[in-house]
Amino acid sequence: MTRSGWGIIDYFHGQFKLVDFGTIPTNTKLQFPARLDKIYTDLRIVSQKFQPEFFAVEDVIYAANVKIALKLGHARGAILLAAAHCKIPVASYSPKEIKQSVTGNGNASKEQVLRMVQVILGKPQLETFHDVTDALAAAICHANRLKFARDSL
Repeated sequence: MTRSGWGIIDYFHGQFKLVDFGTIPTNTKLQFPARLDKIYTDLRIVSQKFQPEFFAVEDVIYAANVKIALKLGHARGAILLAAAHCKIPVASYSPKEIKQSVTGNGNASKEQVLRMVQVILGKPQLETFHDVTDALAAAICHANRLKFARDSL
């Protein structure tokens, strides 16, 4: 884990708008707790700047390497803690749910997700790290779920 992606979108009257996005790079020379602290601190700064209504995060994935899966889980914990301290509700989705919501295919590739995020946000030139694309896709997934919930009332 050398970086975590984040993305802020607006969803209003059926239209998605990209507000901002970025990565939180961490120095692999730092001890792991210090890297988690950087994720937590930077997300609190982003949250204070943009005042999001929700955090949409990806569920912990099953990785072939248990050590990597644990580190990703710890990073997710830092993200959840930042949301809790900022009093922002969190919605959590599986990678398959996010891909299904954005592309219509729960087994879509990273490139397919990127292309659909570009289309949905109207940003065909958007080229960034997959971490950011995943964060934006999670936000789009959550907005779609909220829209579906409102429409079915």
